[in-house]
Amino acid sequence: MKYFLILLFLYTALFSSSIDMRKGKELDKYEVNEIEDAEAKKGMQKWLNRDFGLKPHKVNYILPYAYREGVYKSYVPTDEYRNIEAELQVSLKLYLGTGLFGLNESYYLAYSHQAFWQIYSESSPFRETNYNPEGFVEFPVLSKDSIFNMKSIKIGLAHTSNGQGNNTNVVYANPANNPGNRSRSLNYMYSEFAFQHNTLLTEVRLMSPFPGTANDLDNPDIMDYLGYMSVKFNYFTGRQMFTLMGRGNFTTGYGAVETTYSYPLIDDAYFFMKIFSGYGESLIDYNNYITKFSVGFSFSR
Repeated sequence: MKYFLILLFLYTALFSSSIDMRKGKELDKYEVNEIEDAEAKKGMQKWLNRDFGLKPHKVNYILPYAYREGVYKSYVPTDEYRNIEAELQVSLKLYLGTGLFGLNESYYLAYSHQAFWQIYSESSPFRETNYNPEGFVEFPVLSKDSIFNMKSIKIGLAHTSNGQGNNTNVVYANPANNPGNRSRSLNYMYSEFAFQHNTLLTEVRLMSPFPGTANDLDNPDIMDYLGYMSVKFNYFTGRQMFTLMGRGNFTTGYGAVETTYSYPLIDDAYFFMKIFSGYGESLIDYNNYITKFSVGFSFSR
């Protein structure tokens, strides 16, 4: 049954993209009958076209096969995790407005949801789920003579957590059943600078946590492993796209690298492959070194 569900999801997404590709923008031109109430007509039009302004933020994907070296540690004694699982991510942003300071800047709210699904285990539990709401403002750099061909500057505030609790002080009849503190969270601000050189887009991100928050209670050393800086290269050649991301903490020497490859199958559906090696694959494993290969499909880039 679980394999049927994941195949049904893939088929539906690919089939829907195929229909949109054949019809082009026809769905966006659906017109309602004449209505005297102009505002009601506008609302009905948006509802029929599902035009509510949500757009992809990070990569949206479903990866049915994700293999890692070694095994995942289980924080629940009754769960035995395998080193093969499925991985999903949904990430959307909503445009709020522009030009508050007259700099042609744009304001957004965004939300990303990443899940690690032990679909090949007997009970198919979700091993880990990460939630990442954020708000940011993006300033375009319109001058072609900007330093290092800079394209934009982004400044944001964000929170990420895995939604788990801290049971350290909870009394269990059998102490061995106490999962302890599974809560992982981080409140932070970031700035990101984008540069273009021909078919290469480079993103440099600086990140700083807010002190005195849940970061200090759940995972006070998380920045030792995630680091304060990351660089991501996005390279386009023909219809293919390659990415390479590196981040780390120069003081501790911990960090991670990730590379991805995508190729369009049909409109808005891509073959997607990802290799990750390092710390911080997920929040629960922020201080565990993981090397992992994942393959499947993405629905944005």
